[in-house]
Amino acid sequence: MSENLKKEKLEKEEMTVDLELDDGTKVTCAVVTILTVAGKDYIALLPLSENGDNTDGEVWFYRYSENPNDPNEEPELGYIEDDEEYEAVADAFDEFLDAAEFDELVEEEDEN
Repeated sequence: MSENLKKEKLEKEEMTVDLELDDGTKVTCAVVTILTVAGKDYIALLPLSENGDNTDGEVWFYRYSENPNDPNEEPELGYIEDDEEYEAVADAFDEFLDAAEFDELVEEEDEN
């Protein structure tokens, strides 16, 4: 799936993912975006409280993969264990946020 198609899909739907943490706790997360860094896909998730909000602004990053042969199969998430890889994903996410903020500013100017 191309990155533009992924972004378009995410923008049209409010997507959530239910994760089970290592300690058995279940957390619902909002999908913020899917990023491609160095040819690999990563997902940025916003953990939500039981009320459906996030008060601390914490974002979790995971490796992300889909089976292109079976679109009905659940995507797989994996841990990012390498510090350099994590930093590259965090930097790409910061760029995503900067671009989103810029797009929002441009849209506001167009409306005026």
